Amino acid sequence: MTALEKIFDDFSFLDDWEDRYRYVIELGKALPDLPDDKRTLENKVQGCASQVWLVTHASGDPENPILTFEGDSDAHIVRGLVAIVLATYSGKPASEIAALDALDVFGKIGLVEHLSSQRANGLRSMIKRIREEARIRAAA
Repeated sequence: MTALEKIFDDFSFLDDWEDRYRYVIELGKALPDLPDDKRTLENKVQGCASQVWLVTHASGDPENPILTFEGDSDAHIVRGLVAIVLATYSGKPASEIAALDALDVFGKIGLVEHLSSQRANGLRSMIKRIREEARIRAAA
């Protein structure tokens, strides 16, 4: 079972939004801390109300590398959203990432409609950045 499948599975057992909210926060707590030297302006995601950093690593085929991501935030709920975004995208080929909209994933678990507009915009900014980076690397 992939990390994303486990998240879907866990969400299916949580009926109430409060429990889902707590689960997202727990996912964030389980995310490894991003070292201070990676909390740079270059890694910071623009368009997020909270501070969010994303670091991309590429390996394998230079024409369609496998991308893995590290991420962090200074806000508990946003850190959980980062964890779900990383579970969605990390470990996939750049071409697949470029074609995958994680908002669809968040829609399937009913998360987007429960986010404030600021958090939803921040989530879109994270997804946009990851997909743009994947498009660039797949085209390289």
